Amino acid sequence: ILKRQHLPTPFTMSDPESAILAALSASPEATIPDTYTFSSTHNLDHNQVVGVSKSLEGDAYVKLTELSASFFVLGKEADSIVNDGSQEMCVLAALIEAGEGGLSMSDLQGLVGKDVCKIGMGNCLKNKWAKKEKDGKLVAVVKMEDVKDEVRELLQQLKEGGGDPKSLDDKDVTALKRRKLISLVTRKSYSIVRGPSYSSTRVKRAADLTKEMLDSGKWKETPFKEYNFKTLGESVGGGYLHPLLKVRAEFRKILMEMGFHEMPTNKWVESSFWNFDSLFQPQSHPARDAHDTFFIKEPAQTVLVPEEYYDKVKTMHEVGGSGSIGYRYDFKREEAFKNLL
Repeated sequence: ILKRQHLPTPFTMSDPESAILAALSASPEATIPDTYTFSSTHNLDHNQVVGVSKSLEGDAYVKLTELSASFFVLGKEADSIVNDGSQEMCVLAALIEAGEGGLSMSDLQGLVGKDVCKIGMGNCLKNKWAKKEKDGKLVAVVKMEDVKDEVRELLQQLKEGGGDPKSLDDKDVTALKRRKLISLVTRKSYSIVRGPSYSSTRVKRAADLTKEMLDSGKWKETPFKEYNFKTLGESVGGGYLHPLLKVRAEFRKILMEMGFHEMPTNKWVESSFWNFDSLFQPQSHPARDAHDTFFIKEPAQTVLVPEEYYDKVKTMHEVGGSGSIGYRYDFKREEAFKNLL
């Protein structure tokens, strides 16, 4: 009978915590010099390693020291130049192959492409590798063996040097950046050493003291997270306005800007005169029926209204005025004096 042998598995992308703690278990002085190099060596995602490292630092298992490295990366066009040569060399090769007759702009574009022609032709003329004849054709004035592809050599040198800015002179770097072939990138990583609470395995710390812990006495052995008594809680929102309140507020703003003034709104019982008649709503209007208006039984009628103003409102209802013909009906005092909510 064969038994399956369980061999230790290597660290995988999903186990950065075990990889970090195991690397520091060799000795108290063990260190991870650079999380980026460590991630590449152990086939781990660097962002995950950094995230786990900060989590371990929060529990005092490790200490982190921030590192910063700046280097140049080659763009897509630069990679193409490293593989196939610069645009000026491609243009020069096409002109040399065409011979003394040279090439017109359209013919050159057809051979090397519009983008390569645009960049390469300008650099060929600048380097005096070619000249433009009176008929507009471009003719090579040097041989291929008399020139070298400096741009390609600089990019290869930078690539072989891992993008180290010191691998090129400042003048060469400026020239490559002007052509947008390279860009400077700053990578942040960390060095890791043991923290005061280091252990080869992390024990999850409890965040709350529970009744069960108190009853069993387990709280004496349980590691707890440190409490920050100075931290502030999340701010509580003040809620939101109802859509109808938003509309009301908008209309209120419009009316106030037009010059209207707000009146006291704490008078809950009003007479029909002020609620309806003074607003020139006819006494026969359906909104004044009992099923649409809450009339008061006690007191059923108001005591008084300004008689002079009452007469003006009554006249406007019965015969009109100021361009209006009124409603042409008999205005009733008892209807105007009814109290309502």
